[in-house]
Amino acid sequence: MSFTPTKETYSGKVYPVTIGTGDKAVTFGGENVLTFHSFEGETPNRPVIAYEIQDVPPTDWPDSVKKPFEGVSDDPVKWAKFCQDELKAAVIALRLIGTHPDKEDRSPADASKTVSDLLAAIDVPLIILGSNHAEKDSQVLVAVAEAAKDKNCVIGKAQEANYKTIAAAAMANNHKLIAMSELDINLSKQLNILITQMGFEKERLITDPMCSALGYGLEYTYSVMERIRLAALLQQDATMQPPMLGDIGMYVWKVKETHAPEADQPQWGSTEERGIAWEATTATSLLIAGAELLIMRHPKAVEALEKVIEELI
Repeated sequence: MSFTPTKETYSGKVYPVTIGTGDKAVTFGGENVLTFHSFEGETPNRPVIAYEIQDVPPTDWPDSVKKPFEGVSDDPVKWAKFCQDELKAAVIALRLIGTHPDKEDRSPADASKTVSDLLAAIDVPLIILGSNHAEKDSQVLVAVAEAAKDKNCVIGKAQEANYKTIAAAAMANNHKLIAMSELDINLSKQLNILITQMGFEKERLITDPMCSALGYGLEYTYSVMERIRLAALLQQDATMQPPMLGDIGMYVWKVKETHAPEADQPQWGSTEERGIAWEATTATSLLIAGAELLIMRHPKAVEALEKVIEELI
């Protein structure tokens, strides 16, 4: 007797989002079932992984994740070209960490030049992230949105403290927008409502429920993302139907398990292998929870996740 799996029926659908231009444009989202449940419905687009780079050298990254980018991470253009040409990145995520007042306090003009130089050097889609300083991001992301006008980039992150300015800049310059709330489905829903009430199309939104690393609240992140996806599919909640982002690298590579020296923790094994496993495991968990777009750092962790995606598809 053949086995027939039980099938669920979902009335809602995740919005597909396309970023970039030309033949290198990428689409994610669009499914009307839970992640990888292709036996129940449509999953037209595979999840997308973006390589994270910075506008300044990653001096605070652990050595094991700095090592793959030696010789290129001192220049964001070289770094982006390396990810595109050597690592075959589908998407680049530029984090403008150098604009943070506690870092180099780079100006919006400096950030705009960096973005313009990157866009001239690469042809894959670009995600442009601020430094997570709400006030400074309001200035920086407006400037870079204008510098990247009509390139269909992703701008982020819009938060409760600055969403009006950043959403307006993304809307005026034809970009997609990341809306980030702090691990609460109600806050995520409220922020998406506020942004769409400005006239920003909900189909151009990407929801960031906020990430966490394995061992540091991952279960809570998973449950919030799962609830968002179920609200989208089962309750037809339009404010919960944008695709979701998992901004993984920045959270994973700061926890002690990814950088504690082997001399201090010999029972934990190789520092490099441990860090790669930590990033890949975190990414896999958020992928299953419903993330369609992931931002990662280590090439071997990305390679591991691509294998997971291929096997599950």
